[in-house]
Amino acid sequence: MHPTSHFPEVHGHRGCRGLRPENTLPAFLHALQLGVNVLELDVVISADKQVVVSHEPWFSAAICRTPDGQPILPTEQQAHNIYQLSYAEIQRYDCGLTQHPGFPEQLTLPAHKPLLRTVLAECEQYCRRAGRPLVRYSVELKSTAVGDNLRHPAPDVFLELAVAELRAAQVLERTTLLCFDKRVLRQAHQVFPELPLCLLVEDEQPLAWHLAELGFQPAVYGPHFHLLTPALVSSLRELDMQLVPWTVNTPADLAQVLAFKPAGITTDYPDRLLALRS
Repeated sequence: MHPTSHFPEVHGHRGCRGLRPENTLPAFLHALQLGVNVLELDVVISADKQVVVSHEPWFSAAICRTPDGQPILPTEQQAHNIYQLSYAEIQRYDCGLTQHPGFPEQLTLPAHKPLLRTVLAECEQYCRRAGRPLVRYSVELKSTAVGDNLRHPAPDVFLELAVAELRAAQVLERTTLLCFDKRVLRQAHQVFPELPLCLLVEDEQPLAWHLAELGFQPAVYGPHFHLLTPALVSSLRELDMQLVPWTVNTPADLAQVLAFKPAGITTDYPDRLLALRS
């Protein structure tokens, strides 16, 4: 990450979830058009071992429809398990026509969950065609200990599949790997020591506790922005760890987080953050 001395990198959360359907090609391309520095996205694995861009390892009732166009009931969403579906089957679901209830500015349009390789190819091509700097990527592996071999492969296999796609697209040097699951980060630290890693945090355990449990110091610390305190920010500076909080959306919250001078800010509304920069 290369923040300027005055303003942090703008990380488009799931592309630009506040403006376009999350984790879809329209969201990523619109975020690039807005001018983000980094595209943040999530990946899961299909039954045929394809790396699919999706926040949940199932089809969310809030934003997706079945192949026959019907809504998905919240009580049934986890039965639509991406890890048990081929990518050909996954493509038949729509996840763009249903507006997310939390994002009234979101433009709806037909969209399916894309492959990671498709997103990378399209975004790289867009940057070159537009003459803008090549974008950086923050890729979160959606892994949990209870999900092994039910929602996704074990950490070593999951990691190998994701890194293989990043390497094939020649973007590995511009990618930071994110995860809440410390097992994935420990595996990545051993196997891919050159890959910048970000520990995502959403609980109130102290920084020292998380680092002790992780067993090494990652390049980046990614807490929910409500967890930010002057003491935490000071500790990260002493350790020379970069701070990239998530997910900061309102103008008031953006202003408050900017005061901490983080390396980057992850937001569903990159247009709002970019407006503050200008």
